[in-house]
Amino acid sequence: MKPLAEWRAASNTFLAHGWRIACWAPQRPDAAKPWLLLIHGFPTSSWDWTGVWPMLESRFNLAAIDMLGFGLSDKPRNIRYRIADQADFQEVLLEQIGVGDAHILAHDYGDTVAQELLARHNENALSFSLKSVMFLNGGLFPEQHRPLPIQKLGLSPFGGLVGRFLSRASLRKAFDEIFGADTKASDAEIDGHWTLLSENDGQHVFHKLLQYIPERRKFRGRWVGALQQARIPVGLINGGADPISGKHMYARFNELVPQGAATLLDDIGHYPQTEDPERVARLFLAFHDGQGKLPQ
Repeated sequence: MKPLAEWRAASNTFLAHGWRIACWAPQRPDAAKPWLLLIHGFPTSSWDWTGVWPMLESRFNLAAIDMLGFGLSDKPRNIRYRIADQADFQEVLLEQIGVGDAHILAHDYGDTVAQELLARHNENALSFSLKSVMFLNGGLFPEQHRPLPIQKLGLSPFGGLVGRFLSRASLRKAFDEIFGADTKASDAEIDGHWTLLSENDGQHVFHKLLQYIPERRKFRGRWVGALQQARIPVGLINGGADPISGKHMYARFNELVPQGAATLLDDIGHYPQTEDPERVARLFLAFHDGQGKLPQ
């Protein structure tokens, strides 16, 4: 992954709904390249994409934000965090940099944001033309999502206490449980993730961000329906060793989205893009070049 100081230095900001949102996009985009929007997961940030960034950047103009409550963006304590708003921020970014059409690569929490954008696309209500969506591990189907104990606690009446006990050590423990046996995050990666999570006292909004889990249940028809009704290529690169959304999520995707393309990485956990960035980038480019198909 890219050194965090370099990633921070490369960031810009824009205002959306009155909040300051950190973003990354080329200052001089290549008109010959398509655009790819990268949408990160919970509880991390767009720094997750730096492992695949160089390989994807050779073929795409890349754009990403740290969503509200994450990474380098504002982290207000007194609001309700909603997936619809996070989707709005993606649209604002592309509008501000003048993007008319884009592909999406999303992970975890970002999967749900991408499903909302896909639903808007299906309704002809999206401000840009969506060309394809590739998902990495995430709760695409709420009935298959298996949250960690800390996530369950965060959703309980005692959720506000979680931020007091979050630490680098607890982040390391949680990540070790969800990564592949041979692809654990390095100490430097844990340091970077913790720095970004705790930026602007972010640990104190951890429990508020978890509202995406009940939202997935509430809007299941809309967001699962978006996948099933998709008129563009959709795919899944799934780390099978992930206890949260691994092999069981892959099987459910194949069952409910048979027109989609899916591949299983048996030895990889919840963060395919950091655990094996080269393989993920290669598979994504194959999906793009194969017009929505993945090598088996």
